[in-house]
Amino acid sequence: MKLIPHLIAGQPTSGAGGTAVFNPATGEQTAQVASGGRGEIDAAVTAARCAFPGWAATPPAKRAKVMYEMRRLMEARKDEIARTISAEHGKTHSDALGEVARGQEVVEFACGIPHLLKGAFSKNVSNGVDCYDERQPLGVVAGITPFNFPAMVPLWMMPMALACGNAFILKPSERAPSAPNLLHDLWREAGLPDGVLNVVHGGKDAVDAILDHQGIAAISFVGSTPIAQYVYARGCAAGKRVQALGGAKNHLVVMPDADLDQAADALMGAGYGSAGERCMAVSVAVPVGEKTADALVAKLKPRVAALKIGPSTDAGAEMGPLVTAAHRAKVSSYIDAGQAEGAQLVVDGRGLKLQGYENGFWLGGTLLDRVTPTMSVYRDEIFGPVLSVVRARDYEDAVGLINANPFANGTALFTRDGDAARDFADRIQVGMVGINVPIPVPVGFHSFGGWKSSIFGSHGVYGPEGIHFYTRLKTVTSRWPTGMRSGPQFHFTER
Repeated sequence: MKLIPHLIAGQPTSGAGGTAVFNPATGEQTAQVASGGRGEIDAAVTAARCAFPGWAATPPAKRAKVMYEMRRLMEARKDEIARTISAEHGKTHSDALGEVARGQEVVEFACGIPHLLKGAFSKNVSNGVDCYDERQPLGVVAGITPFNFPAMVPLWMMPMALACGNAFILKPSERAPSAPNLLHDLWREAGLPDGVLNVVHGGKDAVDAILDHQGIAAISFVGSTPIAQYVYARGCAAGKRVQALGGAKNHLVVMPDADLDQAADALMGAGYGSAGERCMAVSVAVPVGEKTADALVAKLKPRVAALKIGPSTDAGAEMGPLVTAAHRAKVSSYIDAGQAEGAQLVVDGRGLKLQGYENGFWLGGTLLDRVTPTMSVYRDEIFGPVLSVVRARDYEDAVGLINANPFANGTALFTRDGDAARDFADRIQVGMVGINVPIPVPVGFHSFGGWKSSIFGSHGVYGPEGIHFYTRLKTVTSRWPTGMRSGPQFHFTER
């Protein structure tokens, strides 16, 4: 059985214990991943501390060369990275390629680090006095990332932290550990010195060791809201800077004037792509008015029923399996609860079996109509291929529904009305908004981040927010001798 090791100071280490890794399409165990704890985190921090001074002193232009080379390597080996993702997550090859491309955008942004780290300078702020500011790296920082984007989410963090001059420790999900290890190897090949990036696998013991370790200055996290709250509270209590991104319940509002075919196609991709295992997946469709709702459900029903589901090796597959058998059971239980609570089951994805893949973790696309805000399928983040239709009486009802939800990651409005679109973008209390765009994930030179219970901390990830999170501001005020002495001063001088 293959063992997936930790990578500390550039060297693989197995440590003690291990966790099974599965191929979701077949249900077979394919590997065992090393399971680390405080000992491995201590070793990673030691390696990172040793490597940090030299990396931080490396001129930004030379750090940028590593970013450029990483971008080149990712482009050259994108198929390999995508196959590695699919083998442990289950998503289709095309979906995995998209994940790689979105991660690569952040590497591209980090290539501009010489410009991004430029400070401001003011000459002669007082007689013979100059003032300038600069952004300096924090030191050793860490990232804790989820299974659903084993390459993209680490790449939201690593390029920004490394380009800013920090050393980085990654604790990826033990469900999909191979892609993070592959990325580590690519960074080394790109020229990153050993110890600047370390990968430690494990569960709660490893997470707690990161949260408590006094040698770690900052933590980035992406996962569920309960764990994000835990990470934020414990990390802040230990004196760390923390950004913790949590769960979501993303709505797509369909106005009566919208192109319903466009809206239905958008909901298919946004609701069922990656089997709904995305924090930006649309899990709630909100048609405005009964006529719009009836027409939208009529268009969705045959599309959902015809979803082509298969393994990542099937080039025609539109959706793959769920990540584990336990997660499939959890998602199925929400469908059970939706029915029991009165939702109308339009398409039922339970019980799906694929010939030759009978032991895979399959669940077909599911569509529920006449869902209400009191139902668990609406209240909770399901993280599966389940789309709920919540019918809104009018536009104001739709806006009120979204603004009352405790999650505020992403939302979208489909309409031909510019006034409605402008009003929606202004009034909706959500961090990322799409207008006729179903999944409004910002490009790499903007920043990603929700509001309310979808994020804890004051910074979003990557883009300009990433620069600010992984650096601290230093302002220097200087005077050089001019041959004139004015004696001691006991007050602020006039300018």
